[in-house]
Amino acid sequence: MVPPRPVVHAAVFALAALQALASDTFIAAVYEHAVILPRAAHKTVSPEDALALMNRNMDILEGAIREAAQQGARIIVTPEDGLYGWVFTREAIYPYLEDIPDPEVNWIPCTDPTRFAPAPVLERLSCMARNNSIYVVANIGDKKSCNSSDPSCPSDGRYQYNTNVVFDSEGKLVARYHKYNLFMSEEKQFNYPKEPEVVTFETPFGKFGIFTCFDILFWEPAVVLVSKLQVDTVLFPTAWMNVLPFLTAVEFHSAWAMGMRVNFLASNTHNTIMSMTGSGIYAPDGARAYYYNMKTEDGHLLIAELDSHPRLSPASPPAVSWSSYASGVEKCVPDEQDFSGLIFHDQFTFTELTKPEGHITVCQKDLHCHLSYKMAGKREDEVYVLGAFDGLHVVEGQYYLQICTLLKCRSTDLSTCGQPVETAQTKFDMFSLSGTFGTNYVFPEVLYSGVQLAPGEFEVLNDGRLISKTKPTKPVVTVTLFGRWYEKDHL
Repeated sequence: MVPPRPVVHAAVFALAALQALASDTFIAAVYEHAVILPRAAHKTVSPEDALALMNRNMDILEGAIREAAQQGARIIVTPEDGLYGWVFTREAIYPYLEDIPDPEVNWIPCTDPTRFAPAPVLERLSCMARNNSIYVVANIGDKKSCNSSDPSCPSDGRYQYNTNVVFDSEGKLVARYHKYNLFMSEEKQFNYPKEPEVVTFETPFGKFGIFTCFDILFWEPAVVLVSKLQVDTVLFPTAWMNVLPFLTAVEFHSAWAMGMRVNFLASNTHNTIMSMTGSGIYAPDGARAYYYNMKTEDGHLLIAELDSHPRLSPASPPAVSWSSYASGVEKCVPDEQDFSGLIFHDQFTFTELTKPEGHITVCQKDLHCHLSYKMAGKREDEVYVLGAFDGLHVVEGQYYLQICTLLKCRSTDLSTCGQPVETAQTKFDMFSLSGTFGTNYVFPEVLYSGVQLAPGEFEVLNDGRLISKTKPTKPVVTVTLFGRWYEKDHL
């Protein structure tokens, strides 16, 4: 059947309107939130008290959302645990949860709050988005009843999920994601879904995907969203506890964006006692804006412009053959000067940079790490090493790593190499780091003194070399190629 002419004209007009609204760039915002915590997270409170605490946090978030919208932001991300905090028992978190429907129900809680079970938090978040004409990303808890017909049903008759929700600029619920990779020791109050959820949604300014915190270290859903479903931008609420030298929030999240060649909007909670800080707006070519502050307990709003479709941007970095250069370098053999040291429970092989410049190699199993370098001046009070790790990490999750790293030791005592270091004084006239990686998923990190990033001051060549672009660099804490070999996680 041929549709009548007015219908055809309407369809053409709608398509043209959508294309006209499509943007080559957009302004994004993330808010690092100093969460107001319950007095005792292990004690169960009334639903009224739970809502009162969440409203206090939403009062702050609403101010940030309003400010972001006034500055032209199209979307804002708020952090994991941003409404009520963390470290609850299963029973104590229950009053904070709401029953979040599937977005397919086509629901605007702000204008139709009684359609489903009472959900005052969803209603308020929806109104924040609608009243400010901005997409709002938030993290709350979802509850789903179950019974004995479901063999996996918990004994209390419900599933509880760590959940991200997204409301569009009209206040409509457009995405719901249940966190799959729970951080084992800290999230016993939640269940994980039976299958990993891969959640995307389309906007006039690109295709978006979403996951949460610890998910970033695993194949599903993080890599699937980017490599298989080709999202343009990842939304990432997190409650990230910083771990030097490789896993500070700003360092790893910016590296992940570069390695995956995707925009990445990371919103962290802010709590210096828990070493939680570090939010950013990251593009494939580096950080557009970031925030790291361990000195105060203040929240912070970040706003920056991004390409809507970064893979199509001229600034998008080329594809990299990560082992190409290092495979052509003469293979290393164990040296009597090599020594071992621990970094976050993993046994690295190190060799010291004993000269102010040179070419050195260190190896572990099949990973050979090569470094060419020249220090701007070698100091007697600072020691640097080249390290390699090729193995399965088994603490707080199981995942296979291949890491090549140039890093500063905590002191001149070599036994301190690998311990957390935040400051340095040694600058480099040049460095070039590469490795014989068995994976294509490698994330390049450069961290300067004071936990500062180096946007625009280094690049990755298509043969896999991470090289400096400035002479001299700022004082270096670490230069790292952080590889994830997903296929070997369960071998």
